[in-house]
Amino acid sequence: MAHFELQPSESELQQLAEQGWQKAGEHEHELEEAAFEAGAAIRGGEYSLANLEAIVRWKSERVVHYLIANSEAKIRQVLTVAAAPDCSTRKAVEALMELRGVDLPIASAILAAIAPECYNVLDFRTLEALGHERHDVEFYAEYVAFCRRLAEKGLVKPQGDLPGPTSLHALERALWEWSRLRSEHRVLV
Repeated sequence: MAHFELQPSESELQQLAEQGWQKAGEHEHELEEAAFEAGAAIRGGEYSLANLEAIVRWKSERVVHYLIANSEAKIRQVLTVAAAPDCSTRKAVEALMELRGVDLPIASAILAAIAPECYNVLDFRTLEALGHERHDVEFYAEYVAFCRRLAEKGLVKPQGDLPGPTSLHALERALWEWSRLRSEHRVLV
């Protein structure tokens, strides 16, 4: 079982979440907004390459060219499984990873955009903020469970006017920003 240890203080999280959005550039804002709009469309049954591409572009623009090698039928099949409300984390991730160009971090971004109240993105920055680096499906399930527990504590409020308006996604922004600030500090020292 994975062990997570929150690196920033709990009292810093809300400020870090706000700062993470403020410091992101206009391009990043547009990508994130498009990703969560696409996730909502997928939740609504629109299992298209265009919606999937918007989400993948948000996580990693360099991977998009692999995505188009997947057939519309395969994309529809995989998204039907991953977007099902009763689908387990493991089953959803494994289905998404059947697509060309989708690895665990990309699968986690797709799930986070489709169901931001249930999933968050597995990212090296957020993992650093939790004192961890390992990446596999079981680890992701444990990571999501840990982050849900943190979000349920109310340490970070949902950012209702931003894409992915849930406390879980705000927590993700906070953890990412903490890691980014730490990285900047290391470069300056």
